[in-house]
Amino acid sequence: MNLEKILAISGKPGLYSLKVQTRTGFVAESFIDGKRITVGLRSNVSLLSEVSMYTTTEEKPLVDVMRSIAKKENNGPTPAFKDDKVQLAAYFLEILPDYDQDRVYTSDIKKVINWYNILQAKGLVSSEEPTKVEAKEEKSEKTVPATESKVIKAPKTVATKNAGMASAKKSPAQKATKSTKK
Repeated sequence: MNLEKILAISGKPGLYSLKVQTRTGFVAESFIDGKRITVGLRSNVSLLSEVSMYTTTEEKPLVDVMRSIAKKENNGPTPAFKDDKVQLAAYFLEILPDYDQDRVYTSDIKKVINWYNILQAKGLVSSEEPTKVEAKEEKSEKTVPATESKVIKAPKTVATKNAGMASAKKSPAQKATKSTKK
């Protein structure tokens, strides 16, 4: 199960797949309806591969929680819960027996179950542990070779208009380098 390019966007329902990165943000495609949206850099976005659940001993990665749900449900969907906090908590205790009940709220449990059902419907969940070859491939995909990295230089001046007149101001990068030279 690879959650590398799967996103949760704050204020938007469901999950999204990262399609293209742009200068001003990125384009994501919804798993629910297949529509593409543009997301700015100021949006609150979470990569599912970086999400983890609180337990009493340590934080457990979301991929492990999803794998536990898949094992319990034989790679099928979870039962539908109707806002019953007791049933949700009991179900989640079966999935993750040592989850921190003080820091993991019912809304978090609902969100994880909803995300699991979305990914399961798309065939993206698996109860199997990744093999050593798959784990190495995932790690090699994360590293970027030095030839592919880009260096972005800050602009030298920033032009602004003030009462119809154009004036040049120094960028924050120039001010920082000038103050360090003194």
